[in-house]
Amino acid sequence: MLSRLDTSPVANWWWTVDRWFLAAFLSLMGLGIVLSFAASPAVAERIGLDSFHFATRQIVYMVPALIALITVSFMTARQIRRFSLFLLGMMLVLMVAVLFVGVEVKGAHRWLSLFGVSIQPSEFLKPAFVVMCAWLFAEHKRQPDIPGNLFAMILLGAVVALLVAQPDLGQTILILGTWGVMFFMAGMPWLWIVVIGGLGAAGAVGAYTAFPHVAGRIDRFLTGEGDTFQVDMGRDAVIQGGWFGVGPGEGTIKRLIPDSHADFVFSVAGEEFGIVLCLLIMAIFAFIVLRGLATALKEEDDFTRFAVAGLVVVFGFQSVINMGVNLQLMPAKGMTLPFISYGGSSLIAIAISMGMVLALTRRRPEKRKTVAFERMPRGVLPAE
Repeated sequence: MLSRLDTSPVANWWWTVDRWFLAAFLSLMGLGIVLSFAASPAVAERIGLDSFHFATRQIVYMVPALIALITVSFMTARQIRRFSLFLLGMMLVLMVAVLFVGVEVKGAHRWLSLFGVSIQPSEFLKPAFVVMCAWLFAEHKRQPDIPGNLFAMILLGAVVALLVAQPDLGQTILILGTWGVMFFMAGMPWLWIVVIGGLGAAGAVGAYTAFPHVAGRIDRFLTGEGDTFQVDMGRDAVIQGGWFGVGPGEGTIKRLIPDSHADFVFSVAGEEFGIVLCLLIMAIFAFIVLRGLATALKEEDDFTRFAVAGLVVVFGFQSVINMGVNLQLMPAKGMTLPFISYGGSSLIAIAISMGMVLALTRRRPEKRKTVAFERMPRGVLPAE
């Protein structure tokens, strides 16, 4: 057991990290492994792979994700900014490369194959983008002469343009929504609220008219006509599971869902473990978002406040979209459930993002030393 008087880096980390956050993240990662064994065998067998191919790979991906989560959580706020700047620059270059040499999947170019490993640059871009925008907003608020808000708008435009070019409208919505929340926290004027709201509405109409697959998904959601097989099966799986599920490995509808191990793992959780587990998963996500926002509101440093809020908001938006699609409450959209869905890029990128949350919400070591000194028995001096 680490002593409170121990000043080693590991001890400082343990006594200053938000262990409620840490427990929530580890719980979701554990659920991801359990549900990968429930959801992936049918998919693997359907395409001629070993039954536990995806489950095994999920465990393999979980190792670097856990290392990333813990390693990033050791960083200081300054190191987080520098790391984010490097990550942002690298991912912007890779996102440009995706448009020319990316792997095409269902008409979209979102993946790069590097040294035999497929990565999705947009997943890693999100946390870096949030942190750098938080820094720009904070700098403008600290010194209004610095055009931080303008630079944040330019950065948003560049990122959105690259995402739309892929096209990846789901990630675009996440980026726009998160950026809007951060800008609002930074003191967005009412005029900008009206302007951005109008641009958002115009963008939605433009996406509907310019991208047939977007129009098709919205039309199928509104009318119920057309190919709605996967979302129908996802909803039916949750209904069949009832409150307590049909039992581990006993699900039958999950075998019919093409992406049961990825975008529709939440439906598998509902079928085999019941609505009770679904509510527990929702509660963990809600806890992370609400605790993150509550912690951000207490922060005196503007950068920390904006960054923590932005990171948990994009985390929450992504989880809401995934669960909403699984429950047929939203139009179909390929979006992973953080820490739970199968996928290496998504898992590691989310681990980096939440590692940043752990790092930025840590209690400062100086404060910990003061508390430890105050708790020492009278007459006892701390060792030099």
